[in-house]
Amino acid sequence: MKITWLGHSGFRIEVENAVLLVDPWLKGNPMFPEAQTEAATQGATHILLTHGHGDHAANALSIARNAAIPIACIHELSEILAGEGATTLGFGKGGTLDLAGAAVTMVNASHSSSIDFKGGAPSVAGSEAGFMIAGEGHVIYVSGDTDIMADMDWMGDYHKPDIGILCAGGHYTMDMKRAAYAAKRYFNFKTVIPCHYRTFPILEQSAQALMDGLPGVQVIEPQVMQALPFAPLA
Repeated sequence: MKITWLGHSGFRIEVENAVLLVDPWLKGNPMFPEAQTEAATQGATHILLTHGHGDHAANALSIARNAAIPIACIHELSEILAGEGATTLGFGKGGTLDLAGAAVTMVNASHSSSIDFKGGAPSVAGSEAGFMIAGEGHVIYVSGDTDIMADMDWMGDYHKPDIGILCAGGHYTMDMKRAAYAAKRYFNFKTVIPCHYRTFPILEQSAQALMDGLPGVQVIEPQVMQALPFAPLA
């Protein structure tokens, strides 16, 4: 299994027979070198969107068309994207998709969701979500944009993720200290990867507070387009 940061909240996750592009904001992302777009998307099998905001979903339609792959997301957003010609897999919170052997379950998040990147007033695009991605013995929790929420209690207990990809930049989502608190109280992660930070000056620039708050947990500050390998677990 490999997890590769695409900058901001974007990730390429290679697990089982799937290559999942999660919130792949590549064009216009200050963290992502656009010259590496082909490398980032090569072999992709599916796109996963946590919600409709432009810094997550603005490039999904063009990537899906170019790669001829489906977009999996909450029902209402899937309907909007299908209306623009995308192949979509719409589902809801609590639902699970088998994506080339990877089991992807949609879970709750606490944020908002709208199409805000087409000009004019934003339009509602369903609601925000996160994902539990199970495969090769691992469970990855992709938080999406969220604050701490009580739902994390049962989510950690039920899904038992060992890897957390947590938004932690503050201002729009929980910050590093809050992410550390949530991880320590509700989960038993072996590895935590922060995201939704460093992209803009308004966001946190370092994960040190997350590291300080999670002694004994491997906290990895990812580098764009540098794959993080994880051995399969029995």
